[in-house]
Amino acid sequence: MSGVPSGTRLEFVTEAGSDARLDLLVAARADVSRTQAATWIAGGQVVVNGRREKAAYKPEAGEVVAVTVPPPAARPIVPQDLPLHVVYEDDDLLVIDKAAGMVVHPAPGHWDGTVVNALMGRGGSLSDLGGPERAGLVHRLDKDTSGLLLIARTELAHRRLGAALAARVIVRRYVALCWGHLAQDVVDVDKPLGRDPRDRQRMAVVQGGKAARTTLVRLARFDSVDLVRAHLHSGRTHQIRVHLAHVGHPVVGDDTYGGGGGRRLVKLPGKRHFLHAARLRFSHPVSGEAMDFRSPLPADLAETLAVVAKDPTLASHPDALDAFGFYDEAGR
Repeated sequence: MSGVPSGTRLEFVTEAGSDARLDLLVAARADVSRTQAATWIAGGQVVVNGRREKAAYKPEAGEVVAVTVPPPAARPIVPQDLPLHVVYEDDDLLVIDKAAGMVVHPAPGHWDGTVVNALMGRGGSLSDLGGPERAGLVHRLDKDTSGLLLIARTELAHRRLGAALAARVIVRRYVALCWGHLAQDVVDVDKPLGRDPRDRQRMAVVQGGKAARTTLVRLARFDSVDLVRAHLHSGRTHQIRVHLAHVGHPVVGDDTYGGGGGRRLVKLPGKRHFLHAARLRFSHPVSGEAMDFRSPLPADLAETLAVVAKDPTLASHPDALDAFGFYDEAGR
């Protein structure tokens, strides 16, 4: 999905010595994947000095590349009867506990099997403030991140919750297991994030990126890993994962950002990283009631924690995070 609104016309002049393919140049300027850029080129949305070229064409220095960002292709969202763990619901909102491996909303490559498909399959109202593909979503979680997700049923609830999220008064706490040991018990990472210029499917710390800040609090230090509570001060894509990788301690099991090795040592399943949205605290958007939800570690992560802590009882603990003071924030 483009970071530039549809209908926007982008123009740029090719610099000397770039020697880059047209699809790569367009992908970088429009903040899209190389595949998406190639699709635009084939569809005539990209011209070089007024003429159409192929994706592999390498513009010469001084040539003007013009891109007209097309609207996203309309595609119906199909309601589906899928397992969904709802921990709370009323007329205004829902809180669900998302399983790892489930995509949050439909997008190219994942048009079904998502949280939104499942929500629509349950019936009942959902806010359409974000469009049908993101019906009800106040925030998101990565595919392989499990935990608490907030859903709005009405536009009023969606607007108020969105404003609270922007004002950072909704408290979201994540637990992560990271490789190695943090330099201090509390590490504040304040680094801007954007698309990785070398791989548009990844995010990275980049100059000129969007402001992003994560506070990392070490809860326990084990032989080769740290147990960390992550405090989000902003909500960028892959923020915790990128910030931990940036300080040299990637999330255990995170293939994308360098933490994928060593799964067998900690008994972590494939295609799973140790990142879980364990706490969500906010004021109800209509009644004003204080809402506080906790999600204990899923069984696979609890088993990994038991292995690294060398304490088998943690695998069956009703909430292993409580044993490490995860929820103890003195009311914060």
